[in-house]
Amino acid sequence: MGESSLQIGEISKRAGVSIDTVRYYEKRKLINSVTRTYGGFRLFKPHTIEQIKFIKQAQEFGFSLDEIKGLLGSESAEECQKVRDLLQYKIIEVDEQIKKMKIFKKTLSKHLKACDEELNQNGLEAICPTFFEIKRSEKK
Repeated sequence: MGESSLQIGEISKRAGVSIDTVRYYEKRKLINSVTRTYGGFRLFKPHTIEQIKFIKQAQEFGFSLDEIKGLLGSESAEECQKVRDLLQYKIIEVDEQIKKMKIFKKTLSKHLKACDEELNQNGLEAICPTFFEIKRSEKK
């Protein structure tokens, strides 16, 4: 085995995923093994590590494996346009999530302030205002 090829265990270790994940990505044609050894071990190019890290990061940000596959296999102008459109759509989606998170952060801050005030005013006799507000919302 040359230095330009790595076995699945080394790819898995360096990419921070399980061997099963590497096999699954290969099965889904997200990555490719170069060849197999005489013993049947898969061999991968070192750049596969970066591909897997990209796949995991894209998944964390809400890309499906099918979308990621489209991002990885782009060479023609037509494919590039599809990738551009997908990226634009994902940016809009992320912006919407950020807006929702900011609104939720304001809600959490309001509850934190109410808890702090209740604890400061009533100490050990405090009754959590957040709990009652949430329960009151459920009854509506």
